[in-house]
Parts: sequence; C-alpha cells; structure tokens
Amino acid sequence: MVCVPDRKDTMTTIWIDPDSCMGAGTCAEIAPEVFHQRDDGVWAVMESARYFGDTTVFDGRGGEGHGPDGYLGRARVPHQLLDLAIEAAEECPAECIYVEN
Repeated sequence: MVCVPDRKDTMTTIWIDPDSCMGAGTCAEIAPEVFHQRDDGVWAVMESARYFGDTTVFDGRGGEGHGPDGYLGRARVPHQLLDLAIEAAEECPAECIYVEN
C-alpha cells in the first residue's frame, strides 16, 4: 500500500509487514539507506545516521541501535529519500512496504 505523502511533511514513515516479506531485496536495491536485511533474510526499515545522527534499525532486536516496537516499528523517511522509499514500496514484489504520513 502506497499513500503518497505531502512532500512538506518531514514525519513520513515507512514500515514492512515482516510476515509478507519474501526477502527479494528489491527495496534495498532502490533505497539502501532505508532498508536493512535481517539475519533471516527478511528486510527491515531503518533510519540512517546520515540523516538522523544515529542509525536505528527496526528489526525486532533490542538494545542500542534498534528501534522501539521491534520489526513493527515505523522508521522516519527524510525528504531526500522520500521518492526512493515510494518507488521501493511500489516495486516490492510482496507488496509489504507501507509509506504513510
């Protein structure tokens, strides 16, 4: 599901339904600064240090560098990566990436 966000909104978020992800990696090919591969081959979203000061991965693990709500967490998308994040959601063969305001 892709909801085209308001381009002025800096709080656009992205998340993946891990139960639907097939691990194709198309998302990371398009937007490598938004996606991170988990050890089980499923992809997770992340907030890159380049845009947010620290890298935070929403991959279901706890501790420093891992986001709240585990792999169900929503990562913020910087406006510089918004078009790529939308393209990644549109091209995902499992249709399991959600971009929301």
